[in-house]
Amino acid sequence: MPQHDLYEILGVPRSATGEEIKKAYRRLAKKYHPDVNPGDKAAEEKFKEVTAAFEVLSDAKRRKLYDEFGADALRTGFDEKRAEEYRRWKSHGSPSGGMPFDFGDFRTVNVGDYGAFDFGSIFGDLFGGAPGPRGRVRRGPIPSSGVSAEAEIEVSLREAVLGGERDLRVDGRTLRVKIPPGVADGSQIRLAGQGGAGAHGGPAGDLYLKVRLREHPRVRRDGKDLYLDLPVTVPEAVRGAEVTLPTFEGAVRLRVPAGAQSGTQLRLRGKGLPDLRGGPRGDLYAVVQLVLPKGSEALGKAVESLEALYEEDPRAGISL
Repeated sequence: MPQHDLYEILGVPRSATGEEIKKAYRRLAKKYHPDVNPGDKAAEEKFKEVTAAFEVLSDAKRRKLYDEFGADALRTGFDEKRAEEYRRWKSHGSPSGGMPFDFGDFRTVNVGDYGAFDFGSIFGDLFGGAPGPRGRVRRGPIPSSGVSAEAEIEVSLREAVLGGERDLRVDGRTLRVKIPPGVADGSQIRLAGQGGAGAHGGPAGDLYLKVRLREHPRVRRDGKDLYLDLPVTVPEAVRGAEVTLPTFEGAVRLRVPAGAQSGTQLRLRGKGLPDLRGGPRGDLYAVVQLVLPKGSEALGKAVESLEALYEEDPRAGISL
């Protein structure tokens, strides 16, 4: 965890809004990202520092604790209630001259990165408790968690609909990534324990994969709804027909109503993108596109026959 002021690291005032903190982080993360600065260790450390600062300040509860108790609130095992009791006791003292509360596990507190100091015996001496050896420092570094990291993953529309698993290379490592159905462009996939290494035996941070949804050559997206062009012959459009439509989950049979025009949308409920939060799925729309036969003498004669069927000018209602 960074030792400097987290607000200074992100270059924002303490009164900054959540959106201002997010904008500052995005700007700095883009500037110092390892992919933008390959081999630059200083930039890599700076990226880790701003990411760690953002993790705290973007979380309302952790930010409140940091604002109230400072860097101590970021240490492993921090107890807000006991810290508040200790602060009140330190500020006002105990009327009876004795210990105002039971420190419990708070008897031992971390001192920087050098060890832990046992206050139990000192409080015993000062307030009439059980005698014991003087306070002492347990030498040795304190384990600390690794920082979270970010990377990108490109996901196909098929994977977004069906989900799946895939191997991904990140910083020389091959990671198995599970892609949940319904991922959207810009959403994140969390890989626990795959971020920066922890210090002195502490747990590794997490890796967050930002999803980039790859466009499909034939299927268009609008939110959770999908649109696919459906070629239809003139006889099928005139008389109506049952046709086969491919989907990501297999082919389905679809009824084209008689008199369908180009642009007519045929809706298949629940065949669109799933909802990542468990809500209803989107729909798939088959968009009718009339296909004319290739030119021939027979086609010319058929067109002449069709021409006689148009009793009105189809463009008569257009006005600007």
